[in-house]
Amino acid sequence: MPIYNPPLRDMQFVMHEVLNVVDELKMLPAHADIDADTINAVLEEGGKFAAEVLAPLNLSGDAEGCKLDKTTHEVTPPKGFKEAYAKYVEGGWPALGCDPEYGGQGLPLVVNQSFYEMMNSANQAWTMYPGLSHGAYECLHAHGTPEQKATYLPKLTSGEWTGTMCLTEPHCGTDLGLLRSKAVPQADGTYKITGAKIFISAGEHDMVENIVHLVLARLPDAPEGSKGISLFIVPKFLVNADGSIGERNGIFCAGLEHKMGIHANSTCQMVLEDAVGTMVGQPNKGLAAMFVMMNAARLGVGNQSLGLTEVAYQNAAAYAKDRIQMRALSGPKSPEKPADSIIVHPDVRKMLLTARAYAEGGRALSTYVAMTLDKALASDDEDERKEAEAEVSLLTPIIKAFITDNGWISTSHCMQVFGGHGFIHEWGMEQFVRDARINMIYEGTNTIQSLDLLGRKILGDNGAKLKKFGAKIAAFVEEEGTNEAMQEFINPLADIGDKVTKLTTELGMKAFGNPDEVGAAAVDYLRVVGHLTFAYFWARMAKVALAKKDSGDKFYIAKLSTARFYFAKLLPETATLIRTARAGLAPLMEMEEELF
Repeated sequence: MPIYNPPLRDMQFVMHEVLNVVDELKMLPAHADIDADTINAVLEEGGKFAAEVLAPLNLSGDAEGCKLDKTTHEVTPPKGFKEAYAKYVEGGWPALGCDPEYGGQGLPLVVNQSFYEMMNSANQAWTMYPGLSHGAYECLHAHGTPEQKATYLPKLTSGEWTGTMCLTEPHCGTDLGLLRSKAVPQADGTYKITGAKIFISAGEHDMVENIVHLVLARLPDAPEGSKGISLFIVPKFLVNADGSIGERNGIFCAGLEHKMGIHANSTCQMVLEDAVGTMVGQPNKGLAAMFVMMNAARLGVGNQSLGLTEVAYQNAAAYAKDRIQMRALSGPKSPEKPADSIIVHPDVRKMLLTARAYAEGGRALSTYVAMTLDKALASDDEDERKEAEAEVSLLTPIIKAFITDNGWISTSHCMQVFGGHGFIHEWGMEQFVRDARINMIYEGTNTIQSLDLLGRKILGDNGAKLKKFGAKIAAFVEEEGTNEAMQEFINPLADIGDKVTKLTTELGMKAFGNPDEVGAAAVDYLRVVGHLTFAYFWARMAKVALAKKDSGDKFYIAKLSTARFYFAKLLPETATLIRTARAGLAPLMEMEEELF
């Protein structure tokens, strides 16, 4: 069975030594009383829950999967999942980052983010059951009526109810402008909703007494396309005026998807037959309201792959130190043994360090974005809020696409470390690979994230958001420019910063002549900018580690070694990516369709 040790030391390093989250958060009225001891204590207990309650269910849950009773439309998750959820609720974990007005603990989202990383490492499929609840909470918190908030937010906060996001339909994926679900107004102010949704994570299960579905549908007179979509709350069970559970609503699971991975999560085909719903926000403005939840989900999906990268690395590193096979090319390293541990082989180390560098770089970026999102939500300075919102907007597609691409690379490498054993279920590695693959697809494929980054977030505002983030990088480069010990990190960071500026300008000019040039370059471009962000945070981590390398704590020595590996072996990928991005549209469009 796979092992999992919560990476508390690295989380504390990123939060307290690199990003100084306590000082940053204390500037926000909502978090004026936050302190490092509280954050550390919460994450320590959260790590215990992840490692002791969730991790032991991951392998068995994958093998067992979910079961649908087609007569009752009820879904039963794997053995132990319901009991684990009860412990999750009992521990108060759903309320961690929620508003105290609705029963929440009011802790910063950056703490919730780190807790979810650990749960994703331990058991991604289980974590997806409560995973969208916080997104539903945020959506209703931002756009719900006072009555909707009073009805649903306390139950979502406590974890008594869970939430889902019902967008995709059988005939359309991310192109929500094509959706057909209909919502017919009723005399009492409600709507009768009819339609079909697919790929609904945790759409049906027996772990809670009610499930709050947020559903996109069209009014009878709605305009065509994405401008004619409204958002509705459609609970599994109707809610009475006194808050008690009422009769069964007309939304049910008609089938379970048979998937490559995340077998233990009920990915449902949902059917709505005159289901009763109430509108969230304004008519035909549902997509804007749903984007609150969608953006939260995109950050959450990046977090899923971050968790899988970490746990895959831990298991591969432990195996590489224990497994003996062949001798080092330079001669025996353990002559008293019949063979050396495979960790002596350079390519095994390359695979391990790739996963470690992507895990630790991803953790730094994700923690930074979560802290910035705290500012966007809680600052009493309007300018600071807007600046934070813009930065989160810029970095969200990078977290979703770059970290999930890296998760696929890393889990594949870590399975390779195990050799043939990696292909066997009981070692757990092949499950990490299968589970990681979905993260590149859902909540907007990584190609869509790339188009969003280049086309909308960067070219859409003439590079304003990128320039502001780039100014932070430039200031750090200037600050450390005369520090001789930092040159091995600062020089390549400055270099990739210059190259991103030039590439962005060049692609912008091409796109002005032909918008399809954005589609030709976007995926490579996102990966280049992803490396820019990682190089920035790796340089910042290296600065701290350099200052403390003689402290006697080998943590800092390991951090420096990983930083050097990242700059020497992973960042140079950008040279190829820049060249392929510049190759443009022609090589992709030259072949006639019938020749494919």
